[in-house]
Amino acid sequence: MALKRFILEMGAGNDLHGGDYTKAALRAVQDALHHSSLTLIRTLKLDSTKMQVEVTIGVQRPDQVDADRVKASLPHGEVTVHVVKGGLDVPDDEGTDIAVIATAAIAVRFEFPTPEFPAQ
Repeated sequence: MALKRFILEMGAGNDLHGGDYTKAALRAVQDALHHSSLTLIRTLKLDSTKMQVEVTIGVQRPDQVDADRVKASLPHGEVTVHVVKGGLDVPDDEGTDIAVIATAAIAVRFEFPTPEFPAQ
């Protein structure tokens, strides 16, 4: 059996006031989820509890994201969350507030049989 990427979806989210990196990350994940439909998984009768879901979040301050909250927001599968440097911080004109922009990539993988090829 080989683990194969089945779906890759991207999203963006923000927190316009308050500098909440987790809120921006959650919105990016929801944006990605709302761009995809898992009809292929249902059509192939795959067990959604067996899918491996890898979430990568990009923000300017990765240490400020609550990865457990991001993980809990995913409805199916075995979820892992990686938070990396990315996204944008956009300060206001006074320098007293920032808009946090986060990006998310969600990869879904399933185990599939490895095809056997006859010996040549």
